[in-house]
Amino acid sequence: MAPRLKAFVMSDGLTDYVVATSSKAKALAAWGVRQDLFKEGLAHETEDPELKAAAAAQPGEVLRRPAGSRDELAKLALAKPPPKPQGPSKAALKKVADLEARLAALDAAHDQARASLARERAELDRRAQAQDADHASRRAKLEAALSAARQALG
Repeated sequence: MAPRLKAFVMSDGLTDYVVATSSKAKALAAWGVRQDLFKEGLAHETEDPELKAAAAAQPGEVLRRPAGSRDELAKLALAKPPPKPQGPSKAALKKVADLEARLAALDAAHDQARASLARERAELDRRAQAQDADHASRRAKLEAALSAARQALG
C-alpha cells in the first residue's frame, strides 16, 4: 500500500513552498534544508484543500507561489549542478598525443647527438694516442741525439 501523502508548507516571507510527501523528513529533503523547520515553526502540515490537491498532483515536487496569496502554484526550478564532463575532449587528447610525439622526437634527437659525440670522442682519442706515440718516438730520437752530442763534448 502506498504511503499516505501529506502537504507541507514552508515560507521564507516572500514565497510559500509546498510539497506533498509522506513525512516531514522527506519534505525537508525536497526543500533542500537540513535544519528542522517544523520544530522552529517555520514549516507546517496544511489542511488547505487547494494546496493539498495541487501538491498531491505532483508528489515530491516543490511548488511555489508568492507568500500569502491565492495565486496558482508553480513548479520550483531548482538549480541543477553543471553536468560533469564525460571524458577528455578531442582537443585535449590531440594535445597530449602531439606533446608525446614531440617528446619522443626530442629524445631521439638527443640520443642521436650523444652517439655522434661518442663517435667523435672515440676518433679524437684514437688521434691523441697516435700523436702520443709519434711524440714518444720523436722524443726518444732527440734524447738519443742530445745524449750523443753531450758525450762528444766531453
